[in-house]
Amino acid sequence: MESATTNMAPEELPILRTLSTSRRKDLLRHAMQHSVASGTVLFEQGDVPNFQLIVLAGSAHLFGRSVEGREVLIEAVRPGDLIIPAAVVTGAPYLMQARVPEPSRFLLVQAAPFREAVAADPLLAQAVIGSLSAQFRRMVRQIKNLKLRSARQRAGSYVLALAARQGTPDKAVLPYEKNLVASELGITRESFSRALSSLERSCIRVEGQTIHILSPVDLSQESRPDPLIDGPDEAER
Repeated sequence: MESATTNMAPEELPILRTLSTSRRKDLLRHAMQHSVASGTVLFEQGDVPNFQLIVLAGSAHLFGRSVEGREVLIEAVRPGDLIIPAAVVTGAPYLMQARVPEPSRFLLVQAAPFREAVAADPLLAQAVIGSLSAQFRRMVRQIKNLKLRSARQRAGSYVLALAARQGTPDKAVLPYEKNLVASELGITRESFSRALSSLERSCIRVEGQTIHILSPVDLSQESRPDPLIDGPDEAER
């Protein structure tokens, strides 16, 4: 997993670093650290938040599920991220399930004291607004990806963006199973495999979880990447 090497202490969290010492201590007095195993469900969609969860190490996957039981991966959250703060600050039910794909550690801040602190502390409110803004922008980028591109373009652009994030322009290692990658891209596992097979004819070679990029130029021409969808976002830097 991409997040495996990141392990934050609570005091290092961006959302806490800007706070006064007294406010930080007060929030941590209402918090605890919680380590969980791979496959743990942190909460179900429809649950009302009891805590604001913040990722310290590992990651969490956010899934949406239909009434028929079909589920799709909506987002992966990584160290430093707040998990669905919109539900916590409003006291509204979660719209997604959170499930852990790897051994992970979280900071759990009691929801009521967190809401009170957000209402009372402009610096904390600004940090939460920043987190909400970054998540909103990720959602807009995802919607554009789903609505403006073919499955083949989504797959190719994903590979190029992943290679850039991993710092290996000649290959990309899928961060989780192909069915989850396909779900994140809004396509079936079969459609994802077909898209990769189509691209294998000219510009990539697939070996398990590793996708070798034989011709970045050809892959870019086939996929038509868009920096406003695939590039690093200024709000997340």
